[in-house]
Amino acid sequence: MNIILVDDESLALDYLEGLLKKIGAFETIKKFNNPILAKEVILNEEVDVVFLDIHLPEVNGIELAEMLVEKKPSLTIIFCTAYEEYAVQAFELNALDYIVKPISIERLTKTMNRIQKQVPVETSKNKVRDNVIYMNMFQTASIQSKDGSFIKTSWRTKKAEELFLYLLQHRNQLIHKSTLVDTLWPEHDEEKVYNQLYTAIYYVRKKLKEFGEHFQLKNTSDGYILTLINVILDVEEWETQNQSTPPLREETIHYYTDLLTLYTGDYLQGYDYWWAESERERHKQLWLLTAYKLAHWYEERQQPDKALIYFSQIAHKYPEEEVACFHIMKLYYASGHYLLIDQQYATLTAFLANELDTQPSPHITKWYANFKKSQKQLI
Repeated sequence: MNIILVDDESLALDYLEGLLKKIGAFETIKKFNNPILAKEVILNEEVDVVFLDIHLPEVNGIELAEMLVEKKPSLTIIFCTAYEEYAVQAFELNALDYIVKPISIERLTKTMNRIQKQVPVETSKNKVRDNVIYMNMFQTASIQSKDGSFIKTSWRTKKAEELFLYLLQHRNQLIHKSTLVDTLWPEHDEEKVYNQLYTAIYYVRKKLKEFGEHFQLKNTSDGYILTLINVILDVEEWETQNQSTPPLREETIHYYTDLLTLYTGDYLQGYDYWWAESERERHKQLWLLTAYKLAHWYEERQQPDKALIYFSQIAHKYPEEEVACFHIMKLYYASGHYLLIDQQYATLTAFLANELDTQPSPHITKWYANFKKSQKQLI
């Protein structure tokens, strides 16, 4: 089931996404605070369910829903809003449900149960196959449970969890005990550190027994080797697809769009491990390369709406990407959406100031100043 969330408040989007992930496993969940961009994605991609706020910039949720169901009458629409007075209009559009904020997980669960009865759930690679389990390393490390949902494994200690993830990152390699000690216990007490290592190894072995033969932790006189049997890692699927990318042409577009969906978040995003940073950055740059390639390809072919989709995906994931933000501003200018230029520039400026203690590049600041000057001259 592919789900899209549309709300002008980022916190509301994140909150709803979090609730949905607690309820069940879905193919994809994409979030948009720009209804115009959301419309293009919904009409051009496979989407099953759309959660819509009513009050949105440029176009309200009711109007957007009308445009969507005109083109995709089988689309399932759910309205999520703080206002009750639009319920009649919503149900006239054949909306499946109308949820008044604040949304509770109990209320949302009832809605999702109704959706799953209405929307057919396709078999996919995320379904559990016999004798095969799936594991995610993008975002939070999680393993697929018997019901098909992904769960974060609980560990006896934080250090046991870090040890497992480090061995998993270096799977099929011999990792020396001295390397583990220096990496995971950098300020160690020589007399106690190896006992701490052996204790953590014991906890890892005990946890891995829950997964049968899928994870094999073998020890040698020098160190340890973690091997995987019938375990499919999202990062390995991502790597494989990246290594066999065909030239970008009209007939291979689907390959690139499918590739982007495999990247669901940064590598071990939920963990502050210094040893994972280089791997995290490597995967991030691979994703950016693909997303920019698609965005520029559409831009060169005079398809600004589709180019905007990918530049906006980049800016949403990585707000510090000034190249993407600047392209978005220029595309908005070309299409006459001047209010969205202000919004994009303000978002970029606030992020750079608050997170990186810097300002937009001079060429962007100059372009924006000229834009504002031209607007004043028109008044």
